[in-house]
Amino acid sequence: MNLLNAMLLQAQGQGGGLSGIIMIVAMIVIFYFFMIRPQSKKQKEIKKAREAMQNGDKVITAGGIHGKIKDISDDTILIDIAPGVSIKVDKTSVYPAGADKAEKK
Repeated sequence: MNLLNAMLLQAQGQGGGLSGIIMIVAMIVIFYFFMIRPQSKKQKEIKKAREAMQNGDKVITAGGIHGKIKDISDDTILIDIAPGVSIKVDKTSVYPAGADKAEKK
């Protein structure tokens, strides 16, 4: 541990500003590859799955309601949740029922 402290002190004395900037840039790059990039990738997959939904597909709403798509309009979806019972929900709050099973494989 003393060797590490000595190296850090020497680096600060001979150009600590540059090494500090390099560390910050490295942290930003690591943050991007481990947090931001996977999240944007997952959002693209969900968007692609929503665009591929058709009448009769099984879906799950953000509230956890399971059903089948009865009708799709521009920004809403009509879902049958029981015989004779349909609900109208926003398209962005609906997920394909098999999407989470495919990710686990």
